[in-house]
Amino acid sequence: MKKILLIGCIIGSLAACKPSGDFLDPKTNALTEETVFSDSTRTMSFLFRIYGDVGFSFNKGRWDSHGNTEEATDDAEYRYSGTGQKAVVLYSGTGSPTNFPFLEFWSTPYTNIRRVNLLLQKLPQTPLSAKLKAQMAAEARFLRVWYYNWLLISFGGVPIIKDKVYDITDFVNEPRTSYAECVSYLTSELDAIASQLPTRNEYSEQDYGRITKGACLALKSRILLYAASPLFNGGAETQDANLAKLVSNPTYDVSLWQKAADASLAVINSGEYSLYKDNTTAPGYGFAQVFLNRVNTEYIFFQNRAANRDMEGFYNMPTRGGGYNAMPTQNLVDAFPMKNGKAITDPTSGYDVNNPYKNRDPRFANSIVYNESLYYLASSNTLSPVYTYEGAASDGFTLAGQTTGYYTRKLCDVNISSNSSFNANRGWPLLRYAEILLNYAEAINEAGKPDLAYSKLIELRDRAGIEPGADNLYGLKAGMTKEEMREVIRNERRIELAFEDHRWNDIRRWKTAMVVSNGFNKRMRIVKTGNTYTYQVTESIRRHNFRPEMYLLPIPDAEVRKAPAMLQNPGW
Repeated sequence: MKKILLIGCIIGSLAACKPSGDFLDPKTNALTEETVFSDSTRTMSFLFRIYGDVGFSFNKGRWDSHGNTEEATDDAEYRYSGTGQKAVVLYSGTGSPTNFPFLEFWSTPYTNIRRVNLLLQKLPQTPLSAKLKAQMAAEARFLRVWYYNWLLISFGGVPIIKDKVYDITDFVNEPRTSYAECVSYLTSELDAIASQLPTRNEYSEQDYGRITKGACLALKSRILLYAASPLFNGGAETQDANLAKLVSNPTYDVSLWQKAADASLAVINSGEYSLYKDNTTAPGYGFAQVFLNRVNTEYIFFQNRAANRDMEGFYNMPTRGGGYNAMPTQNLVDAFPMKNGKAITDPTSGYDVNNPYKNRDPRFANSIVYNESLYYLASSNTLSPVYTYEGAASDGFTLAGQTTGYYTRKLCDVNISSNSSFNANRGWPLLRYAEILLNYAEAINEAGKPDLAYSKLIELRDRAGIEPGADNLYGLKAGMTKEEMREVIRNERRIELAFEDHRWNDIRRWKTAMVVSNGFNKRMRIVKTGNTYTYQVTESIRRHNFRPEMYLLPIPDAEVRKAPAMLQNPGW
């Protein structure tokens, strides 16, 4: 009888795998393939175990319980600075194939890809109905695409093993599949299974959160957007033609942008999703609340969570009992426009350097805790000001590791705190409709049709609570060129999707990281004199170092040694 191989079963290291049956709980160690797949409940639990890792990249405690890629960008500063901290290794540029402390970039996807293949192999023999087998197979194939796409985002083309299930004794020496072939395989898989899955409205209540046809369409939108982007569309950092085709499309192809736009439009035209909007309660209230409602019209693929204070624990300031692990930068703060939609650099915007937080895009206050922001305080059971000026007790600038003058509010419930006894109902937004609107706007603009991007940006800005203005353009300049529109879309994406596991990947696929995340982030020093505040933008004390080879991560050296046919990424 075979034991189920689950942990560490990845390309290039299958021979090092040890049997384990931990997909249910520690008591299932003795389960074998035969005992699992001869039982309907255990078979279903095996599928749900594959679901269990879908948010591995989004997870705020991904590294050392408090690290994530957002802390290696120009959006956030990390609370910790030890050279061994994984986020520090990433932002300081000290990682290498032999010093690669974040193995889960590689191992978590391949472990789950193998789980999918094992499930697909065993499904025919399970005591399930033909209809349920077909649906489970489609869900599993989606999950396989989901995990493969994380490999593509991080490494470029990787070995595609399709339905193979390698045994513990096998020598696996698979070469990398070209980037274009990877994209073709993943999108063809999504096309094949989309029609086999229910829409979101066809699922019963107890199945809420399972993969839908809409999730297939949305993931295809993301895959094709990345494939059209500068890094992967003729942007390989190598002169070696054989290596270039493994990590990107060999030459730039503008038609890829139209394909990405069409894929995004398929989601939009499905009518299944809409932005979660409420500007009646308060401007931008819907934007803030979408992350605190498990059931909403905007989530396409998500990881539901039990009632918790996870985000509050990760982001809250000291007076609210949180770990303040990722503190927003002044760079991010400056990206938010005014309530009239105009950039703060626009002399007609109304921005006041002496009162910098007044009349800003409502998403700003719903994303950033700034000086005098109101936030729940457990000791008084009220919404009370947070003071971040220099020397302010507990939460002030430079005290207790506070390095930017801000704390994160995005994804948190302002009416509870980490040290309260209340919980929030939330799901992790892995694919939401706002991203699809931004995907379409970006793709159609790059395809040479900037005029078609306006309506999607207006939809987002309207939901955000930005004022329409006399021209109903919500602060957007009329008649923008492709280049002007590109900068607006990239900025809109930054503020709309902040802290949702996009920024690290976006600045790499746009190939802008060498500029925006290669130096010192900005922070805000506020000095209080009497009842007056003065504001001074300063540089962080921590330098971010980004080199061209970092646009793709190195394949861990141990994996390349075990599979010599697998070429290393450029520059590594």
